[in-house]
Amino acid sequence: MIERLHRQFLEMVRKILDAEGVRDLNAAQAVVLYHIGEDDVTVGELTNRGYYLGSNPSYNVRKMVEAGYLIQERSRHDKRSTRLRLSEKGLDVRGKLQDMFNRQTMALGPDSVSEDDLRTANEILARLEWFWGGSQGFGGGPQGFGGGGIF
Repeated sequence: MIERLHRQFLEMVRKILDAEGVRDLNAAQAVVLYHIGEDDVTVGELTNRGYYLGSNPSYNVRKMVEAGYLIQERSRHDKRSTRLRLSEKGLDVRGKLQDMFNRQTMALGPDSVSEDDLRTANEILARLEWFWGGSQGFGGGPQGFGGGGIF
């Protein structure tokens, strides 16, 4: 179900991009821009912070730099490292996504999905991420792989 929701979410982002005439950016790249926001990050931080779900963000970073959505500069402190930040064009896309999120938040309203419902769902998903992420050895969770618990 989570994968299906993610695909539906990306399709919604794609519709926003299409409506704005953005053809040189895919939905997953737009979400990366949204997550970067006002931050100044390295390419490695994109995956470490969960902004990019793939294993190698270099291709997408290069495409976004070439299209003018990201500015890539050498770090002042470590010349081997580059820092990324949004350009004006990237900030514009981020603003469009923020507007979409704001509209959706208003449309949900307290009668369909409450703030508490969303908070609880987020907490459950965070626990599942921790469990499946292997943070406690093979398989994650306090009992390790196959150890009792939720299933």
